[in-house]
Amino acid sequence: MILPSSADVVIIGGGVIGTSIAFHLAEAGMRNVVLLERGELGSGSTSRAAGGVRAQFSDELNIRLGAHSMAAYRRFADRPGQEIDLHTSGYLFLLSTPEQVTSFEESVALQNSLGVPSRLVDPAEARHLSPLVDTEGVLAAAFSPDDGYCTPESVVLGYATGARRHGATLVTHCEVTGLKTSGNDIHAVETTRGSIATSTVVCAAGAWSTAVGEMVGVRLPVTPYRRELAFTEPIDADVPIPMTIDFSSAFYFRREGRGVMFGMSDPEEPPGFRTDRSERWLEKLTEAIAVRTPSLLDVGLASGWAGLYEVTPDHNALIGEAPDVGRFLYATGFSGHGFMQGPAVGEVVRDLVLGREPFVDVGRLDARRFDNAELRTESNYV
Repeated sequence: MILPSSADVVIIGGGVIGTSIAFHLAEAGMRNVVLLERGELGSGSTSRAAGGVRAQFSDELNIRLGAHSMAAYRRFADRPGQEIDLHTSGYLFLLSTPEQVTSFEESVALQNSLGVPSRLVDPAEARHLSPLVDTEGVLAAAFSPDDGYCTPESVVLGYATGARRHGATLVTHCEVTGLKTSGNDIHAVETTRGSIATSTVVCAAGAWSTAVGEMVGVRLPVTPYRRELAFTEPIDADVPIPMTIDFSSAFYFRREGRGVMFGMSDPEEPPGFRTDRSERWLEKLTEAIAVRTPSLLDVGLASGWAGLYEVTPDHNALIGEAPDVGRFLYATGFSGHGFMQGPAVGEVVRDLVLGREPFVDVGRLDARRFDNAELRTESNYV
């Protein structure tokens, strides 16, 4: 692909967020949309995502973004036109302390007020919904049947194909090395393959966003953390397995083909861009399996990988436009929720670029909230 000499807007990052923005802008009629990806499309955090999609959040804005995205995923085969293997088998949060139960009671009430059909269930129903679970120590659980999971690579392919169909240009193996400015104006994006003249840039670079923001003096407090997944050999049990999360340990699992996918956060994981496998993580995973799904201890692990979470201090995204650098917009720092919110964020950023009012006010996700200590933590964070 030849690098265009100019663009109306340049999007940096070719994961689900970047390709969603490209599709929605091109579909809206913006003819000269260029997306730049340093590797292959979806090769960053998106390709390492667990694929979960949900609206079970504790914050109203995140609930709206999640629910809007769920609706888009259900229609994805028609728009943009791609099968994504969507399984609406539900999301189940296992709660083991009175404080967790109280917090999720409040979250469920808020979710219900916004149309999300979540509910609290007792341990017996939790075991019925996810039969591999050992509910020892579980006090209650939160469940929504509308949530589920799908295939991240297919979502990126759908958005990329749709964006190209509407005239966008997507360039891979093209790393951004700088942004050329004069005063408060952006004039060009410098890359390893040349320069593109433009006045509008959207940073959707995920874990690498801090460096992009620094190119124009914009603080984007995004810290990368390694997150790992593992996949089992096929299991004999033909049972439903929703996305199940032990909230106390951050251990989660779901069906993957004929086997099971496991994931787990490690609170001792230092920040950085490491994506190698960790023996310490595997030991902790085995301990968690022994507590919550002991029947799977004897099932062999077939494969696994490590990817990156792009984490902000309050576990909420950064979405907005820098006030002093025109026009530099950003959509990053989703703290593990980018794939869940990708369709909605694409619409929101489209409207910000085109000067429209988005379907939801994302002003509270402006990166400047950290300068003013206006933190708003998402508590349903794994």
